[in-house]
Amino acid sequence: MCNLYRLTTTTDAIRDLFRALEGESPNLPPLGEHYPDRPAPVIVATPTGRALARMTWGIPPPPGVARPITNIRNLASPFWQPLLAKEHRCLVPASAFAEWSATPDPATARKRKHWFALRSAPLFAFAGVFGPSQTGPRFAFLTCAPNAAVAAVHPKAMPVVLTGALADRWLAGADARLLQQPWPDEDMMTAL
Repeated sequence: MCNLYRLTTTTDAIRDLFRALEGESPNLPPLGEHYPDRPAPVIVATPTGRALARMTWGIPPPPGVARPITNIRNLASPFWQPLLAKEHRCLVPASAFAEWSATPDPATARKRKHWFALRSAPLFAFAGVFGPSQTGPRFAFLTCAPNAAVAAVHPKAMPVVLTGALADRWLAGADARLLQQPWPDEDMMTAL
């Protein structure tokens, strides 16, 4: 489960790539290691175009679950159905994401972070959803079966990565199940 990502770019680069012309224009500090329960930039569709917004990572959980939910895998769950609607979709800009090793590093006795990025694009997005909370809007992103590169580290899942036309289709309301696919292995690289 991806609970750590990186965003090392400018607000202008995000706006240019994802055509977000409305909303705030804050200077973004680099998110060298971005963990859940912290605010981050997202792209949302509005009636007049796309906007850059800030939301906190982690959707309020259903009763009986302690922590906010950061990743969505089961799209058939009634909990997620309302948030999969077109008006609750967003793009979560990222430069890389990390998965933790299954076993601890012998030298440090700690699990090791393995960073993944795209060869073809220094900036991409995760397929995200958002909803209200008592503290303001919060987001989570979809995961899918991992490609071979990610599966070597984390065999359960990887984020749903989108660029270009795929990002456009996501915001336009395309069937989420069709986009819930692993990114091609040949375009995935390890990052530092």
